[in-house]
Amino acid sequence: MQVRNVHERRISASATLVGALIDTLASKGDQLWPSHKWPAMKFDKDLKVGAKGGHGPIRYFIQSYEPGKSIHFQFTSPKCFNGYHSFRVEQAGAGAVLRHILKMKTSGLALLSWPLIFRPLHDALLEDSLDKAERNMGGNPSESSWTWWVKALRWLLSKQAANRRSA
Repeated sequence: MQVRNVHERRISASATLVGALIDTLASKGDQLWPSHKWPAMKFDKDLKVGAKGGHGPIRYFIQSYEPGKSIHFQFTSPKCFNGYHSFRVEQAGAGAVLRHILKMKTSGLALLSWPLIFRPLHDALLEDSLDKAERNMGGNPSESSWTWWVKALRWLLSKQAANRRSA
């Protein structure tokens, strides 16, 4: 199955300021990734081409990185995710647009797990990320709300993780 998933937010700040948020990814002062609600993005080295890492069960490496403008991650796991995700900022009038694009071809179990599990979680995570970006640029976004399905999935996954820790 071909997947193209785009999330974007217009932010009332220059592309230079918004782009600087990308440069904080996976750092202690991360201003873009919502690690206060979701598994943190982590890499084996600084943010640069070739760094390997991911978040939760999703693994990838940095395929390209243009500081202050864009970062492109190539998936390595799950194996049934063949594609990439990226953040990019573009000037838009007096403000900027921060865009996240996920493009991949799914196969095997992902034909079911993407639409039923990963996509709802991904969509909620990305909206939380864009909320965080907007807040860090002085905006006051209304807090994105999770669907009942996302809440149920997070509850089930937290129970599963707790069971693994106690085993």
